[in-house]
Amino acid sequence: MNRVEKNRIIFVFTCFCLFFLLVLGKAFKVQLVDAGDLIVRANSQFLRQATVYPKRGNIYDRSGHPLALNVQTYSIFTIPKSTDGKNDVYKKLAKIVPELSYKEMITTIKKRKRFTWLGRKLRLSKDQVEDIKELKGIFIEGTPERTYPNHELLSQVIGFVGLDNSGLSGLEYMYNKELRGNPVTLKYTIDNKGRAIKFESHQDVTAQAKDIYLTIDKDIQGMAEKYLKEAVLKHNADKGGIGVIDASTGEILAIANYPTFDPNNVKGSAPESRKLSFAIDPFEPGSTFKIFTAASALEHKTATINSTYYAEQGRMRVDNHWIKEAESHEKFEWISVADIIRYSSNVGTTKLAFDLTFPKLKETLKELNFGNKTGIEVPGESRGIFTEADNVTPLSLSNISFGQGIAVTGVQMMAAYAAIANGGEYIKPTLIKRDPNQVSVSELEPENANQLEKRRRVLSQKNTEDLTKALVLAVEKGTGGNAKIPHFQIAGKTATAQRVDKNGGYKGYVSGFIGYPVNVDRKFVIAVYIDNPKTGGYYGGAVAGPVFKNLAEYMLYKNKDISRLAEHEDNDYDLKKVKTNIDMVQVKEAASRSLTPGIVPNMMGLDKITTTNISLKLNLQVVHKGMGVVSSQYPPAGTPIGDDTVVKLEYSPPTYE
Repeated sequence: MNRVEKNRIIFVFTCFCLFFLLVLGKAFKVQLVDAGDLIVRANSQFLRQATVYPKRGNIYDRSGHPLALNVQTYSIFTIPKSTDGKNDVYKKLAKIVPELSYKEMITTIKKRKRFTWLGRKLRLSKDQVEDIKELKGIFIEGTPERTYPNHELLSQVIGFVGLDNSGLSGLEYMYNKELRGNPVTLKYTIDNKGRAIKFESHQDVTAQAKDIYLTIDKDIQGMAEKYLKEAVLKHNADKGGIGVIDASTGEILAIANYPTFDPNNVKGSAPESRKLSFAIDPFEPGSTFKIFTAASALEHKTATINSTYYAEQGRMRVDNHWIKEAESHEKFEWISVADIIRYSSNVGTTKLAFDLTFPKLKETLKELNFGNKTGIEVPGESRGIFTEADNVTPLSLSNISFGQGIAVTGVQMMAAYAAIANGGEYIKPTLIKRDPNQVSVSELEPENANQLEKRRRVLSQKNTEDLTKALVLAVEKGTGGNAKIPHFQIAGKTATAQRVDKNGGYKGYVSGFIGYPVNVDRKFVIAVYIDNPKTGGYYGGAVAGPVFKNLAEYMLYKNKDISRLAEHEDNDYDLKKVKTNIDMVQVKEAASRSLTPGIVPNMMGLDKITTTNISLKLNLQVVHKGMGVVSSQYPPAGTPIGDDTVVKLEYSPPTYE
């Protein structure tokens, strides 16, 4: 082998080695260095994913009655390449599901080449679902849809969700994270033609959504909304608000505004009707606020409940303005603090406030949480309007003392009255009872909730007793006569507040009443406001008082609890012990009697709640007279029900012992 041939062999071998090393290096780079990137690129070509959420948590009232639930619906989607461009698939789909338009589906898939929704939240039969599954390139996914079985009931509190099941208002929005749960990723594989060939399971949800139980009593809520609506319509008012709070716990049993809306049909509602104005829109409370001026005077010992003030025979001059009583004939002279509340004297309240001074009044009002959010679980709660100044002019002090020049929410007023009703403790109002795992309310509180102490003493027991006596006088012998309930003593206060218009002046009135029954086992406060009544009067006692009476009467008789009609000995309020002449076993037996459609039932011995439920079930017109239990019925049981049949029921109250 000559030198030239030897060099040629060395050259070829060297080239081969270099080539081998180059291939080896490339393989090393592909297998180790670029492996991760290549896997990602490969996956991007053949793997797709979509995000889904677990079944949204339900919302219940305090007794477990459903307020917001989910129903099974189906969403249909495609990856256009999966159908190989065969439009007849979409024609078949349109025949199976008439709600889907063939033309609209074709337009949609032309815009998107990958994952495309064809229809969402459709209610389909079992046969429809099976037929859709037979279509090549068409995929169906079961999805829960939010539904509200009680329609308008508590709708402004509950709120509603959007198309993606995400909360947009109310508790649905505020507790969206807890109700919605954590997302789950749906992964699927496509072939080289872009057709989906495999879906990974996504049913194993590791972080389930939470159910939430409210403090609301569905039955009380329903009656509250009923009586509120009747009052707003009767008086042709702009709107109305109502709230019921358990004075011992701070739990809200009912809360509503009218007009309202159906969250199952949000598009058909006015935006204003979706708002819980009772917690969001502040207003001047008027005379219902006077009790807090009196409370402050008693707490700071500038007056007692029996202290007297000269009421200037109906008017007094303050800062070149006349402070007058609501009625020109009210020319009071010497008047006690109790009678200031009883007769709702503006002049007397002003005198009380002048002795008290603004700093002391402000201190008490702050203790009662005016000027701050209550922390109720409602988006957009207002803190009201309350001056932060250390002092104010005499005219401003006068106005604030009787509920002008200060703006509050219905929730603030209701919670503050509860402090008087329960003996002096301010308790943070709440709508949340618990979740299924007994998670405490504090763990569920939204981040922006006011971190107010849950319970604190703000008034002495003795002073609240004196204030309650004055409020009882206001109902029995003062402005609140329309709120009286036989056999119970009611403490309450009316308001006929001037209504602030959009220009800052006054036009129209806000009629109000807040009160509570005295010496009952279940302490509750009801607050009612009717905004701008235009017919049938405008005084708080005449407009809002009957709403209070109807709802309080319902609550006191609720669950046929006749034996608890104020079973207390005579006391400072002169409350008589009451007993029933109807055996409770007989009442329960009567309530369980069988009902025959088309036949008037036997309603003797039943209370108004039971007879109302029976009349609704039988679509029977009933006229109620009196209270207690049915003592007379016409026509009698067994009479056929005609189109014009009206059953007249007379009720007799329990007899005195």
